[in-house]
Amino acid sequence: MRPIGILYEHPEWFRPLFAELDGRGLPHEPIDATSLSFNPSSREQPYSLVVNRMSPSAWTRGHASAIFHTLHYLAHLDRLGAPVINGIDAYELELSKARQASLLASLGIRHPRTRVAAASADLVAAAEGLRFPVLVKPNIGGSGAGIASFASASELAAARPGESLDGTVLVQEHLPADGDAIVRVEILDGELLYAIRILLLPGSFNLCPADYCELPGIADGVSGRGLPIEAYEPPVEVVEDAKRIMRAGGLDLGGVEYLVDARTGKPTFYDVNALSNFVADAPNVVGFDPFVDLVDLIERRAVASIPAAV
Repeated sequence: MRPIGILYEHPEWFRPLFAELDGRGLPHEPIDATSLSFNPSSREQPYSLVVNRMSPSAWTRGHASAIFHTLHYLAHLDRLGAPVINGIDAYELELSKARQASLLASLGIRHPRTRVAAASADLVAAAEGLRFPVLVKPNIGGSGAGIASFASASELAAARPGESLDGTVLVQEHLPADGDAIVRVEILDGELLYAIRILLLPGSFNLCPADYCELPGIADGVSGRGLPIEAYEPPVEVVEDAKRIMRAGGLDLGGVEYLVDARTGKPTFYDVNALSNFVADAPNVVGFDPFVDLVDLIERRAVASIPAAV
């Protein structure tokens, strides 16, 4: 079997993935997106499978160029017909909160009312018809980066949106979360992997639940969030909506986040994450190691790519 290519950027998040691959003796090669090069004329497929674990939050670590370089590489693989887990469609969806909102609307799934605008636009005008408070989000985000909340139109008028890699921002109703918590539903290969309930931090939009998530003053960057995260069982209809989002978005795995709107009592989806870096201390939180399940999927797909003997 040709090696499995693992496309990644974060230096620490995927140590458990590489360890599980090593433990099974599966041939694999790390592909560092920050130093990747490829031949666009080549028709060869050096890997049995490419697993895309690239993060849109790479720009917060000084690796913005790797985000767009990954797009070119995944497009190249797509033209070759190479087998990829979370390929170009999944990655393009993750990189655009505007596309996510459009997808949710097309599926008839409840989501916050949203406007998409140029970063230089009149945001007050863009927010017309929305209920305050509102959030201003960069279209390409990751780990809550660049999100700010504004309580009134006057506050919004004085806003100076933060960095937006593609020059696009979202103005979105800031919904009150029942219980001051959100739920992340992890889907793997079309089925529920697990769900967790995450306590919201006042003034923070970084909801990364994994090891090595930077939450200054709250978590140490090694042991995860250091805040209450618990296994959770969402309603069946919510899980089915999460599966529909995954299928329609072309995601082989990922996490979708929702909250229960305290004003209506209704589950409301607001984020799609193709990169699921999994919860810290998973065996104690959700009762098993999800990297085992991920490598099960990788192994199945890699073996399926081997040509049949003539």
